[in-house]
Amino acid sequence: MPIPLLNYAPTCQNQRVDGYEVGSEERMQMGADTSMTTASDVDAIIWAAYRQVFGEHQILKSNRQPFLESQLRFGQLTVREFVRGLASSDVFRRLNHEPNTNYRFVEICVQRLLGRDIYNEREKIAWSIVIVSKGVRGFIDDLVDSEEYLANFGEDYVPFQRRRVLNQRDSGETPFNLKTPRYEAYHRQQLGFPQIVWQSTVRRFIPQEKQVRNGDPRQFLGVARGLASAKREGKTSVSAMNVDFLSKVPYRKAS
Repeated sequence: MPIPLLNYAPTCQNQRVDGYEVGSEERMQMGADTSMTTASDVDAIIWAAYRQVFGEHQILKSNRQPFLESQLRFGQLTVREFVRGLASSDVFRRLNHEPNTNYRFVEICVQRLLGRDIYNEREKIAWSIVIVSKGVRGFIDDLVDSEEYLANFGEDYVPFQRRRVLNQRDSGETPFNLKTPRYEAYHRQQLGFPQIVWQSTVRRFIPQEKQVRNGDPRQFLGVARGLASAKREGKTSVSAMNVDFLSKVPYRKAS
C-alpha cells in the first residue's frame, strides 16, 4: 500500500500571484481538439512540450519520441497525456533521475510539470517518499493528475513557468528549462569535483616561442653569475695567465 502524500504548507512565492507577463512560446495555449489544428500548430505544440519537459540541454533528435508525436498529430492524445508520456519516457528517466538524487529529481519535475519551484524542504521530502513508494512513473502520474496541474494547464495547455515578473532577465531568475538538470553539487561530488591540488613549489609556464634555445647568449648569464659569486666568496679561478709553468718543469744541471 503506497504511503499517502505528506501535508506541506505552501509558502508565498511568485507563482501564487496573478501573472503580468505577456504571451510567449513559454505559455502556449492549445485548442481543445488538436486534430483540427494545422500541421504547423502541432509542430509548435511538440516543440513547446519538448522545450518545457526536456529543457534546452536535452532537445536532441535521438531523444525524441516519434510514437507519442504520431498519436498527438492524429488526435489520439491530449496535450496533457503527451506531456505525461515525455516525462515518463526512459530517456527522461535516464537523463534526469539516474544521475541525481530523488530530492533533485523532485525539484526538476515540479519545475517542469507544475511550472513553479518547490515551496520548501517538506514538499521535497513528501514527493521523494512518493518516488520510493510508487516509483518514477507513479510520481509523474501524481503530478500530472494533481489538482494544481489541471487548474493551471488543463488538458490543452503545455506547462509553462508561472511567475509574476514581467522580465526574467531584470529579475535575475533563470528559466527552469535553461537550468542544467544534471551537474549540481551532489553529482559533481560523485565525480570527484572540485579537484584541488596543492603544490609546494610555484612553477612558471614559459611559452615555446619564448624558451631559450641552444646557442643563445642568454644561456651564459647563469655562468657569469656563478663566477661573480665565487669571486665574492674569495675563491680564485684558475686560468692560463696565472699558472707558473717553469716551476712545474724539473731543473737539470749541464754536465
